[in-house]
Amino acid sequence: MSQEIPIIELHNISKKFPGVKALDNMTLSAREGEVHSICGENGAGKSTLMKIINGIYKPDSGEIKIGGEVAKINSPLDAKSYGIAMVYQECAYVPEMTVAESMFVGSLPLNRIGTVDWKYVYEHAQYLLDKEQMIKPSQLPHGIKTKLKDVSLATVQLLEITKAISKDAKIIIMDEPTSSLPNVETELLLEKIIELKKRGKCILYISHKMDEIFKISDTITIFRDGQHITTKPASDLNIDSVVSLMVGRELVNDYPKEKIQIGDIKLNVRDLHKKGVFKNINFNVKAGEIVGFAGLVGAGRTEVALALSGVDPYDDGVVEVDGHQVTIKNVPDSIRNNIAMVSEDRRKYGLVTVRNVRENMALPNLDKFIRNGHLHRKEEIDAVNEKCDSMRIKTPTIETVTKNLSGGNQQKVVLAKWLIRAGSIMILDEPTRGIDVGAKFEIYKLMVSMAKEGKAIVMISSEMPELLGMCDRLYVMHEGEIVKEFDRSEFSQEKIMHYAAGAHNFTRK
Repeated sequence: MSQEIPIIELHNISKKFPGVKALDNMTLSAREGEVHSICGENGAGKSTLMKIINGIYKPDSGEIKIGGEVAKINSPLDAKSYGIAMVYQECAYVPEMTVAESMFVGSLPLNRIGTVDWKYVYEHAQYLLDKEQMIKPSQLPHGIKTKLKDVSLATVQLLEITKAISKDAKIIIMDEPTSSLPNVETELLLEKIIELKKRGKCILYISHKMDEIFKISDTITIFRDGQHITTKPASDLNIDSVVSLMVGRELVNDYPKEKIQIGDIKLNVRDLHKKGVFKNINFNVKAGEIVGFAGLVGAGRTEVALALSGVDPYDDGVVEVDGHQVTIKNVPDSIRNNIAMVSEDRRKYGLVTVRNVRENMALPNLDKFIRNGHLHRKEEIDAVNEKCDSMRIKTPTIETVTKNLSGGNQQKVVLAKWLIRAGSIMILDEPTRGIDVGAKFEIYKLMVSMAKEGKAIVMISSEMPELLGMCDRLYVMHEGEIVKEFDRSEFSQEKIMHYAAGAHNFTRK
């Protein structure tokens, strides 16, 4: 194909949803061997446009051309026939499926007698994993027969990426592919993207992480409020100019960290243990303090958080809240003890996506709104509206079904429901995953505000600058253990990664 002809062109694409115009005459084009990044705030229309390209949504108007010819894309199968593959921001997976099954979902091969050719499934799944080398054997405890419920969200994401690039597609859409990946896995993916570019693939890349954008992009397109703002070579832009074009204003001070008076210990964890998952977990968090947890995929950070929130209880150990020992065997136990968790996997643990915004925010707070068997609906609506306003949650109304919100706004809904709850201990697992730079700043300000109120905050993040910018102290985990603690005055990205990667003698403070 001539390099003068874009491999994909979109002309005057428009799309409306109830109460909102998601796309307004959107135009975009990209070529073979090009990494074309699309930037914009949550709700700008990025994911909507990508879902139109992949046949999930049908545009109200406009046309798509592939290789200069008008394409009729009414389903993902149509998109596949045009050589399009997509990695979604939200991993839609069946927890009981094995790795091998997930690699062939929707296209299981049949043998001569019409039954599934499992021998081919297992052999070819292993071949694909070996070929693309995105996943380490240690991430799959039972190899390709490991069930997805037994691996981390990051591993599921890497499997989805492997599946997409193994289809020999000409156009690969990646919507926030690194949102659940720690630094090492992110670098692995970025290297893979450069390799795919050399193989002539067209990569349409969505990310809120500006460092990634400028490492791999040839071209950058910026959306705002459903409209195309500009398309320029990446070399003609910088991080500040992209952010300014995205949000329509300049942002100063990426991390609004303030010096806050630290109080007494709110959460104290001693010798927490879960067989085969984590052990010897000892840490504390004080009132007004933001304590970070760093580590690589499989380090056990999320597993500790799930144990403390009652989702996946621990085997042994002591948990104290405000100096009193508590027992956490389930989620109601954690809520009663003023522990709230915002999960990295919002669809699995944080939301009922088929219910509306009001219902999701009210769900863990019904005891606040129900008295004497009567639901005080006005109080519920007022509380939800207040959070939507203060957190700038973009939703047509609070009755909008949550699955119709952008990923970042869904994350805000999860955080908002616990802020209504007003628990004193907040565990935030990847709280800014999939959130744009403007919204991240708002989340950081909310964290500072919570700290000022005397809340104790645990922050798990795979974004090192975020941990360094927001935390008062930092614990580093490696292979299920806490191997180092750092005070803010000791923070160093190199030192933290040294311990996270296991290059140490396990010397603890």
